[in-house]
Amino acid sequence: MRITDTADLWWKNAVVYCLDVETYMDWNGDGIGDLAGLAQRIEHLADLGVTCLWLMPFYPTAERDDGYDITDFYGVDPRLGSHGDLVEVIRTAKDRGMRVIADLVVNHTSEKHPWFQAARRSKDSPFRDWYVWRSDPPPDTSAQVVFPDQEDSIWELEEKTGEWYLHKFYKSQPDLNVANPLVRDEIAKVIGFWLQLGLDGFRVDAVPFLLETEGIDPAEAERFPDPHEYLRALRALVDRRSGDGVLLGEVNLPHDQQAQFFGGTDGDELTMQFDFIAMQAMYLSLARSDVAPLVDALMARPATSPDNQWGMFVRNHDELTLDKLSDDERAEVFAAFGPDPEMQVYDRGLTRRLPPMLAGDPRRVRMVYSLMFSLPGTPVLFYGEEVGMGENLAADGRMAVRTPMQWTAGRNGGFSTAAPGKLPGPVVEGGFAPEFVNVADQRRDPDSLLSFMKLLVRRYRECPELGWGTFEVLGQPHPEVLAHLTTWDDGTLVALHNLGPEPRTVPLVLADCGATHRLEDLLTVGSTPLADDGSVELTLEGYGYRWLRVVAEDSRRLL
Repeated sequence: MRITDTADLWWKNAVVYCLDVETYMDWNGDGIGDLAGLAQRIEHLADLGVTCLWLMPFYPTAERDDGYDITDFYGVDPRLGSHGDLVEVIRTAKDRGMRVIADLVVNHTSEKHPWFQAARRSKDSPFRDWYVWRSDPPPDTSAQVVFPDQEDSIWELEEKTGEWYLHKFYKSQPDLNVANPLVRDEIAKVIGFWLQLGLDGFRVDAVPFLLETEGIDPAEAERFPDPHEYLRALRALVDRRSGDGVLLGEVNLPHDQQAQFFGGTDGDELTMQFDFIAMQAMYLSLARSDVAPLVDALMARPATSPDNQWGMFVRNHDELTLDKLSDDERAEVFAAFGPDPEMQVYDRGLTRRLPPMLAGDPRRVRMVYSLMFSLPGTPVLFYGEEVGMGENLAADGRMAVRTPMQWTAGRNGGFSTAAPGKLPGPVVEGGFAPEFVNVADQRRDPDSLLSFMKLLVRRYRECPELGWGTFEVLGQPHPEVLAHLTTWDDGTLVALHNLGPEPRTVPLVLADCGATHRLEDLLTVGSTPLADDGSVELTLEGYGYRWLRVVAEDSRRLL
């Protein structure tokens, strides 16, 4: 392999940044973030080192699920701007070295979508079988609902026609019938449309639900015998139309089932998937100050094609789900990071951001982000993480972490000049309010979290072995310390992270290394020699972290 190969599969060592246009930057002063405001902040993302911008839904919406209830898959929400404004954002981002992807939410529509409005009016509507219906009363499906605080069934009666329609999410989001070839063709057209406008791919929402045929009439489901064949067809479409496009899938399933959504070792379905298992294990490890759960999760990953990649994240736009932990494990994480009922949601997740969960301890916050960037995969950031934003628990459920971006210490955090009541949600208050946490102040502070995140991003991009290399856990005696090694081509990196509060001295032995090698710190200035047998002792502060490049005498790599 050569360093030039990294340009072909760009997603394997990208830095992805997710944002909601509505809450990022309001440029016209109406209280709602817009595409013009985002264009003004592209320089911030470029300065951070972002290489892939992920836009949450910007489509017309009925506003019942923060944009995920779409009324027109081909449109742009007029509150945010126009197609022209979107193209300007894409062009500006690409000029600054960023690709742009967007949410693809095609497992359901809004009930206000013209397709469903036509379908619900009559059983004879040509759009009727674009959705999933049943004529007999459904059984109890309360155990299958995704949002148990809002729904008690996945079927809803449409009184005009006397039949029930399927909705695995909210009743205002009827599921599309993917067994219908007309629906599948329309989804392909949607993908082709946005690729033509300049997108580089999609974050595909709720992929297992998209391919699910449960509830569809068995005779109709026979028209769709292999859902994964359709996923392969969508991947092939993206490859043909864009050449290097990406499908980043939301698949919150055990690792062995995630392998199917990659397309096995052929790797011809989803390009990337978020590693929800490793994320949840990481929080359990943090709660216990014991790296074993995280190590077990990483080592249990299935074999994948070299073209595929895992997406690593600390926080995303939804609740911080802990559904793959046992009840006792989940209780441990709740007790450590969200003991109050208002911090929990759906009995399975947390509505908090990382810094408040760690009581604002800068050592722990930086250690966690250093850990995430050093693990095998592609790091995905959620807006505001770069400055350490908190949540506002006064907002409902998942909206607690979707608060306006904090640009300055001024009114509304510099997000908007409108009255606070016109904003899409409340600004964070208390110790993580804009007065204390904002971009403007941190840009001028070399010791700020933002400056640290810029360093992490730069070092990550300079170390392709983190996205491409082999991963090995190094033996050492401390259960709270993770020491691992990644190797690719002529690059080898050792990373150490201390999940505990006490300093540790970590003895290591590096195979095939000796006195002609040394370890160079990448996050600070320092050099450590190796003994003849490759042994070394490295010190870590409480909640400490180190990235060290293995450097041979004849190495030509820049440090």
